[in-house]
Amino acid sequence: MLVPDTPIVGDVELQWLAAALDGEARAVIWAGVPALVAPISYRRHASLDEVGRMFAARGWPLRLRRSGGGLVPQGPGVLNLTLAYPCDGAPGLMADAVYRHLCELLARALSTLGIEASPRTVEGSFCDGRYNLAVGDRKIAGTAQYWRRAGDRHAVLAHALLLVDADIERLTEVANQFESTLQSERRYRADALTTVARERPCTDDDNASPQALQQQVVRALVAAIE
Repeated sequence: MLVPDTPIVGDVELQWLAAALDGEARAVIWAGVPALVAPISYRRHASLDEVGRMFAARGWPLRLRRSGGGLVPQGPGVLNLTLAYPCDGAPGLMADAVYRHLCELLARALSTLGIEASPRTVEGSFCDGRYNLAVGDRKIAGTAQYWRRAGDRHAVLAHALLLVDADIERLTEVANQFESTLQSERRYRADALTTVARERPCTDDDNASPQALQQQVVRALVAAIE
């Protein structure tokens, strides 16, 4: 049973999935507040609720999600892209295609910023998987998906987390502290990560504010989606 201290994120996403089952597709770009987001599978840790309350008191509330994977920190400098749309096939047939489409979209957006990225695993990164998006051997984005079915209709929620100008050392530190307090064996490395701010070529806008950089990334994502 899930307690209020660690609510499941994504009620609005479930509404998007329900609409997608009726044929409605959407794309949402959003930024989250500082939080630690873990899959429901973290319920296997008996101390999860207690540790969640401890980190919430430190300003890092724990949220659970329905998709798989591992722990993901949210916070300043992180942008999220969520796609919800109907699919002609079931997850077993379409999951890889969904991931490839999402990675291609992200890579297309990043290429307009002078950053070449491709899907690959990145050992030591949080929530590692085959469909990370990486620049060289450093992860710049992570992806996940969650499916719903109604009769013979299927819909998918495909999600990406993009590190724009996040403090990756701090995010990694908090994630490691959480895993350690949970007595988990998982540990992460900040040098397995990178950001848009670190990877984009030098430009006349290098002294632009973080807000200006995020808006530039948003415009690139919107153009890639369209």
